Amino acid sequence: MNNSIYTMGIDVGSNFIKLVLMEYSENPKLLDKHTEKIRKRNPTNVADEMVQAMLDKHGLKYEDIAYLASTGEGDLVKRKRGHFYGMTTHAKGANYFFSDARTVVDLGALYVRAVKISAEARVEDYKMTGQCASGSGQFLENISRYLGLSIEEVGDVSLQAQLPEVSSGICAVLAETDVINMVSRGITTPNIIKGIHLSIASRIIKLLSSLRAESPIILTGGMALNKGMLQAIEEQLKETGKKFEVKTNPDAIYAGALGAALWGGFRHFKLIEKQAVAV
Repeated sequence: MNNSIYTMGIDVGSNFIKLVLMEYSENPKLLDKHTEKIRKRNPTNVADEMVQAMLDKHGLKYEDIAYLASTGEGDLVKRKRGHFYGMTTHAKGANYFFSDARTVVDLGALYVRAVKISAEARVEDYKMTGQCASGSGQFLENISRYLGLSIEEVGDVSLQAQLPEVSSGICAVLAETDVINMVSRGITTPNIIKGIHLSIASRIIKLLSSLRAESPIILTGGMALNKGMLQAIEEQLKETGKKFEVKTNPDAIYAGALGAALWGGFRHFKLIEKQAVAV
């Protein structure tokens, strides 16, 4: 690959849209990133506005972008050139963060997904929780809101726990009922939050065991920088005797968008090669 090009990756989630701009070459470089909470807005409009704002910020036109790739709810992105599945993009994003990545745990809003990957960031196998499970970012956000906390606060609050109480409910609805009962019994907020983190961490460990995961484990997605979640995973690993190295990156929430931008660049040059052969 002789020339560098611009690529964009956009990850449309249920709550947030993540966008990255990359200079794609033999050594790809992340140039810029941006996250928007959708709230009650039209996701298609939010995504389009984000793309245009990023172009304007860097003095670029849409035609300057060799490949705009989507992941997540990609149907909502107007000007994409192609779409990549979430497992594929999170695998590539994790590999960008850590070249020795062998297992990726995508801590998403609707589910948790464990993916075994090759040295080339190809998906080899995966396991995931169901959407109704009480092991997702959305469940944690719902509970934090009920307890009067922002999602940004729960990690630090969890670290204050002395006697965490773990919810018995696997289904999110039953688990929420458990939490309401805990509040009525006077269980402190830190102990409730830590218990939820331990419950989610337990499900993650079961996914890794079922997957026969290989170390290191790379955490991606919105919960990947939650200090309480990281602590809970480490504790559950110690309790079960699993000797996995767990890593994350400050840009973990952008793993899907990064992977989309990287695969977009790869596909762009493959298309050029095919056209050259056809001629």
